[in-house]
Amino acid sequence: MVVESIEEARAKHGFHLWGWVIMPEHVHLLVWPRKSDEKVSGILADIKRPVGQRALAWLVEHQSRFLERLTVRTRSRTYRRFWQAGPGQDRNVYEPRTAHDLLEYIHNNPVQRGLVSRPDDWFWSSAAEWYGKNAIPLQVDRTMPHLVVVDAPSNHGTAWQRQCAPR
Repeated sequence: MVVESIEEARAKHGFHLWGWVIMPEHVHLLVWPRKSDEKVSGILADIKRPVGQRALAWLVEHQSRFLERLTVRTRSRTYRRFWQAGPGQDRNVYEPRTAHDLLEYIHNNPVQRGLVSRPDDWFWSSAAEWYGKNAIPLQVDRTMPHLVVVDAPSNHGTAWQRQCAPR
């Protein structure tokens, strides 16, 4: 469901997808809009809206008790919210170093959570593709700026960066 929504938004907006991970309760994306006037908020809305609608419909159809946790009550109305309120952790990235650091953070999410021992072992991540493995559900765009590592300290992922730099 999430993969399909990302692909549909990608077709509509034409953004570059540099990295992603789908975790049990959240998603990380590293995208680069191709159009200078493209708003990331529109991209995210086109990903999140159909996922939320389909997930809520499934929960209603199956009469899940989990629906109560998604129910929001105000004085004037009651509704269900699938995604966390607010804009999320969106931020603009201007430097290649920052983009590479974010990609490493995204890929290490399943490792940090103890779900796998290596980033490329998590099926729901672009790490496997960056490591040269096949059979992943969502392909990345190899348009990420190259990172040139010169006399880099050996303790900050330089092996990963050299190994995963776009070709």
